[in-house]
Amino acid sequence: MKTAFVFPGQGSQYVGMGRSLSERFVAARSTFDEADRALGFSLTELCFDGPAETLQLTENMQPALLTVSVASWRVLQEHGVQADYVAGHSLGEYAALVAAGSLSFPDAVRLVRKRGQYMQEAVPTGTGAMAALLKLPHGKLDAILAEAAGSEVVTAANLNSPDQVVIAGHAGAVARAVDLAKAAGARRAILLPVSAPFHCPLMEPAQTRLADDLNVTEFRDLTVPLVNGWQARVIRTGAEARDGLYHQVPNPVLWTEVIHKLTSLGVSRFIEVGAGGVLTGLLRNINGELEGSKFGEALDLEKVHAAIA
Repeated sequence: MKTAFVFPGQGSQYVGMGRSLSERFVAARSTFDEADRALGFSLTELCFDGPAETLQLTENMQPALLTVSVASWRVLQEHGVQADYVAGHSLGEYAALVAAGSLSFPDAVRLVRKRGQYMQEAVPTGTGAMAALLKLPHGKLDAILAEAAGSEVVTAANLNSPDQVVIAGHAGAVARAVDLAKAAGARRAILLPVSAPFHCPLMEPAQTRLADDLNVTEFRDLTVPLVNGWQARVIRTGAEARDGLYHQVPNPVLWTEVIHKLTSLGVSRFIEVGAGGVLTGLLRNINGELEGSKFGEALDLEKVHAAIA
């Protein structure tokens, strides 16, 4: 059985994440110490103790989630759990590249801190929005987005599973799309509590700013192949890794296609590495026959060992 490590993105955060790992495993504790040194402030304290409203800020949330993911991955490494492939949902692709040996952890944590700042500053507060459309009837999405857009922007941001699509764009256009989705038979269509409209063309200013940082960062060829999020394509070189992080910013996350690609490569076992269990839940919606487990808390280790035994 081939195994893939999948790394979560925004939406998986919670106050207290990483604490149990840090208390039990030296590898995790040293990862948090490394993040604190790279950023020049105590990300550890923010992850463990909050406050939640400060952790939720995109510029804090992104390095926090990355750090928990890398700490979790390092513990798995210590215990002999290896992956044949890696992938990451949006922000999670940075952690996947650390795990694949392409990107150093200090470089990654500094990059995502800036990425969060650039994304937050790309669109004035209140201008953009995101919404989740659940169980929208097949074939309805494109027409809804076209009708809702008008002179504004609204596009698919995360194609998470056959039953879940997240859209992003101008607040008015997103609101119109929500109403149209409900009328078209979506089981639910709800606005999300986010601070910016991620993975849509409104993020192009953030993409431009991030390019300068990516271009001066070293990306090595990967020791473990990665399926990237914006193309659902296998990559193995440092140049492809850098290119993927650049293009993912204003483009949708093709998560359903990522999982299908991994299964086509022979992967039948998935371990979600980091905070929460969002990707494990999506896995069941994409293909109920796939095996998924998660590792982001100390008590999860026994379950992972049982899953791979």
